[in-house]
Amino acid sequence: MKLLPPRRPRASRTALLAAAVPAVLAASLTGLAPAHTTTTGAPAVARDQIACPRGFVCIYPDINFNGQPYVKRAVDGSVRHLPDYIRGKGSSIINNSSRTARVYQKDNYFGRHVCVGRDGGTISDLRSYQLNDTTHSLRNNDTPCGAS
Repeated sequence: MKLLPPRRPRASRTALLAAAVPAVLAASLTGLAPAHTTTTGAPAVARDQIACPRGFVCIYPDINFNGQPYVKRAVDGSVRHLPDYIRGKGSSIINNSSRTARVYQKDNYFGRHVCVGRDGGTISDLRSYQLNDTTHSLRNNDTPCGAS
């Protein structure tokens, strides 16, 4: 009779995978060109910034695109309830996709919101929109900013 090592419960493997994904994503995003640039056209990358890849919307926990962002591929649709690690903590946004991105103050796309234009639109400080640290949902669509 052959003894096999005990198997880890599935929930444990899932938890390990969920914990590893942000670290792997952060490592893979490091060194990519950011969507925002200086007036000279050179990339404006601070030490703690993580670039937002093409086709994604990134919500950062700190102003000026600093900290570990929530990264969402825009074509995958909207998010009625942002993950806990960014929920109520977003302070800046880069929309590096071909869709518009609206960030809402409450779940299910309710409350005050701001629209971030497509193809490199940015908001470096949500305090000016009275939305700092109140991000709860994200809607990605083709409706232009300013349209109802």
